[in-house]
Amino acid sequence: MNVETSSSSDLSGERFWENVRAAYPMQQPLMNLNNAAVSPPPIVVEQATIDAYRFVSRNPDVNMWSKLDAALPSVKEQLAALADCSPEEIALNRNSSEGLSTVIFGLPLSAGDQVLISEWDYPSARAAWMQRQQRERITVASVDFDVMGSDDEIVRAYEEAMTSSTRVILLTHMLHWTGRLLPVKRICELARERKIITIVDGAQTFAQMPVSFRDLDCDFFITSLHKWLCAPVGNGMLIVRANRIDETWPLLAPFDTPPLRIDKFDHWNLGTYNSALQAGIAPALEFHRKIGPTKIHARLKELSHYWIELAHHIPGFTLHTPLNADLGAVSLFSIANVDSRKVEQALLERHQIHVKYRQARHIEGLRVSPHIYMLKTDMNAFVSALAQVVHTSRG
Repeated sequence: MNVETSSSSDLSGERFWENVRAAYPMQQPLMNLNNAAVSPPPIVVEQATIDAYRFVSRNPDVNMWSKLDAALPSVKEQLAALADCSPEEIALNRNSSEGLSTVIFGLPLSAGDQVLISEWDYPSARAAWMQRQQRERITVASVDFDVMGSDDEIVRAYEEAMTSSTRVILLTHMLHWTGRLLPVKRICELARERKIITIVDGAQTFAQMPVSFRDLDCDFFITSLHKWLCAPVGNGMLIVRANRIDETWPLLAPFDTPPLRIDKFDHWNLGTYNSALQAGIAPALEFHRKIGPTKIHARLKELSHYWIELAHHIPGFTLHTPLNADLGAVSLFSIANVDSRKVEQALLERHQIHVKYRQARHIEGLRVSPHIYMLKTDMNAFVSALAQVVHTSRG
C-alpha cells in the first residue's frame, strides 16, 4: 500500500484513507472505537515484529542482544526527530505507566516537599505519588479545575496551587477520561520560573498530534508507542531532560554499574525481554512519516468533528469534551436519562461496536476514539447504531 498516492492537501478525500485502511489488519468482529487504549499496528509493522520474533528463535542469545539491539540507536534517532529532543534523552520501555513510575519513584524528594497532581491524572500515577507520600512523608496536593473550563482558568488553578514548597508538578497533556487537551506549555513556563520540576504524561498526544519536547519545555515526557504511533503492544518512551538524568534514580537496578546517562532507564534493566517487539518501532515510524504528523492530526480531528456533528441530533446528547480547535481523536459523551453502561453493552452485543465507559468524579459517559484506519462510513454506522440503542432504551 502506498500512502503517498494522495496530495498532502487532500485531508478529506476518502480514497486516500481507504488506502490507509487497507494497510491495517481487518478489525473483526468488532469496530474498534477505543484506540485511546491500544491501536492495531499496520500490517508492515505486524510483519516486521513476526519476522523479528522468528529471527530471535534461531539463535536467541546472539540474535536478541547482538543483532536486534544494534538497531536501537537508529530507532532513538528517529523518535528524537519526531519528538524534538536528543536521542541521548530517550529511554525505551514498555508503556506510559512504566515511564511514569520510573520518574515518580526516581525523583529525589524529602519530607515536606510538595507535589501537585489533579483528580484527572492517570489513576496509577496518582497512586504512585500517594505511595511516596505514605512512605516518605512528602505532601501530595490536588489541583481542582473544571475540565470544560477555559485554558486561562486551568492555568490559574495550577498557579494558585503552587507554593514555596512545591517541587514537582504532574501534568496530563490530554486527559484519557475525556480527551481534554490541557495548556501544559503555559503551566510548564510558570513552573520553570519557580524552579519546579514538570512531568508531562503524553500517552494520548504523542503521534496523535505534533508534539515538541523542546517547545513544551518540561523536564520529563512519557508516552506509549502502541496507541497513536501504532507500534507493537509493549513499547513506550521516556524522555528525560539532559540535566535531570544524573539526579533521577532508575526504577530497576542495572546489571552493570549505573552509568550517568539515559541508559540507566532503558528496557534492558528488566533482564531478559522480548526484543522482537521493538523491531516494530522503526516501521511504525516510517509509516507515520509517510502520512505526516500534521495530516494525521487533521484527519483525527475531522473524524471526531464528523461523528459528533451527526450525534448532536440524538435527543439528550451531551459532549464532555470542549468542541474547539483542540478537539482531537478522544472525546466523551453521554445521553440524558440513559445509562451509559447499558449503551456500551448494547453497542457491543447488538452492533459489534466497541466504545469505552469512563467515569471520573462527577463525569461519566462513553469514550470514543477513532484512528486513521477508520472511515466516515464507520462513523455513520456508529452514530446510526447509537441512535437505535438510545431509541430502544427509551422505549
